[in-house]
Amino acid sequence: MRFNWSARQRALLLLLFALLQACVATPQTDALLQGDDGTPVVQPRIYLSSTVFYPQSQYQCGPAALATVLTESGVLVEPDELVSQVYLPERQGSLQVEMLATSRRYGRIALPLGGQLTDLMQELEQGRPVLVMQNLGLKSLPQWHYAVAVGYDLANEEILLRSGTVETLRTPMTVFERTWARADHWSVVLLEPGTLPVNSTAQQYFTALASFEQINEDTSEPAWKAGLERWPESELLAMGYSNLLYRKGRLAVAAEILELLLQRNPDYQPARNNLQQIRQQLDEPTAN
Repeated sequence: MRFNWSARQRALLLLLFALLQACVATPQTDALLQGDDGTPVVQPRIYLSSTVFYPQSQYQCGPAALATVLTESGVLVEPDELVSQVYLPERQGSLQVEMLATSRRYGRIALPLGGQLTDLMQELEQGRPVLVMQNLGLKSLPQWHYAVAVGYDLANEEILLRSGTVETLRTPMTVFERTWARADHWSVVLLEPGTLPVNSTAQQYFTALASFEQINEDTSEPAWKAGLERWPESELLAMGYSNLLYRKGRLAVAAEILELLLQRNPDYQPARNNLQQIRQQLDEPTAN
């Protein structure tokens, strides 16, 4: 299974789908362009023109796309450095799990977005390119391709991509939505610890951060702190942050976080159990 085609093949395939699937529903694009109630408002046009461009050689769209978003997040890395980490010759492509794991090895939190066009656009508004996956083929005969969204133009109904050998590929929003939907709307932003996404749930952020911390515990504290400030009611983030502090020997601060959590949710027994253990170690009286 190939993950990338030549630029000409991709262009022909996109044209084919634009012609043959014009009647296929594109609900997100329709809602956005029609200004349906409930659709988040975004700026009419964004283009992150300074985003680095690495022309993608055959089958190696993964390393090039990942190098793009890593570089824009502050990690200077060339696609060639990533090939051995994400590119699988037997599959002639890169798996999503390897792309996420490699991002963490370079000190970035890989956070999947929620699958909405507006999620992607709002990250772009913050100056953050978005790694996306497309299926340029069919569900039954996929042609997987990684690209980097660097902008959009609502007036012209286009998504702007760093894709293949094209520095700024202007893709009709309807075509992008269909190819993106066939890849289950997979999109990812890379976060430096301490920075936060525009749109995310506490659960999504916690899941990404917990995976990051497994290999980056020493640099994860700013991310836990920022997350808990954003979602102070999150039991998961409070427990994760207090556990990190406990492992670092900062028992008093860990106890403070648990105490605040119990003020919001007095019946949350895991926090009560942990707090009791910390107080015993601090030789403090245990509250009933």
